[in-house]
Amino acid sequence: MFYWFLKFLALGPLLKLIFRPWAEGTENVPKEGAVILASNHLSYSDWLFMPLVIPRRVTFVAKAEYFEGSGIKGWLQKTFFSGAGQVPIDRTSGSAAAGAIKTQLRLLKDGEVCGIYPEGTRSHDGKLYRGRTGVARLALEAGVPVIPLAVIGTDVVAPPGKIFGKFARPGVRFGKPLDFSRYEGMQDDRYILRAITDEIMYEIMRLSGQEYVDLYAQDSKKRDRDAEREAAKVVARAEADEVWDEIKPE
Repeated sequence: MFYWFLKFLALGPLLKLIFRPWAEGTENVPKEGAVILASNHLSYSDWLFMPLVIPRRVTFVAKAEYFEGSGIKGWLQKTFFSGAGQVPIDRTSGSAAAGAIKTQLRLLKDGEVCGIYPEGTRSHDGKLYRGRTGVARLALEAGVPVIPLAVIGTDVVAPPGKIFGKFARPGVRFGKPLDFSRYEGMQDDRYILRAITDEIMYEIMRLSGQEYVDLYAQDSKKRDRDAEREAAKVVARAEADEVWDEIKPE
């Protein structure tokens, strides 16, 4: 109930009035029945704007810690995340990835719409990174179609590391449903899972126009951090050499 209050009466109308989000291909999202929405991930605001442009409820999985706080703050946090269409990861499965799939399978069994970010984390530079195969496993185990989609411009509204950037019109572009029923029963074949994931990521790339990098986003972030540290060391050594040249005895 709180989800619909936020979407249609409180937060949703305000976001639509201020940012005027646009959408293409919404007819590709079925009016009923289970489906997976696989999206690129540019900003924390993606999960706010994408569900706004379609009438159905979109549910994402989130860290269980968001729902376990105590006191008034914990209650407010739990209420907000639940109302915003997020559910806690089932932690009985031993790992976050397995728990996320278990939770999403339950939702899909109930005929719901599940949102997922195959990259696993936000892009730090606007590029599209290699997808993780959880989305493929989920599609095969649930036996439901995957709709690739692209959020566009949300990283202008809320860039990585910032709460707000500048006013812009974010958009969402939905692709046609992808049917992977031809791979039924092959969810334990890692080559099949990789092929399905790559097909989904290709469609997202086509919809978003992003440059694709065949590297996991987390690995790319680590590589960039390591490069920055090395560059800082080089600069520090150069500055130290300059100082020594100035003070060394003749």
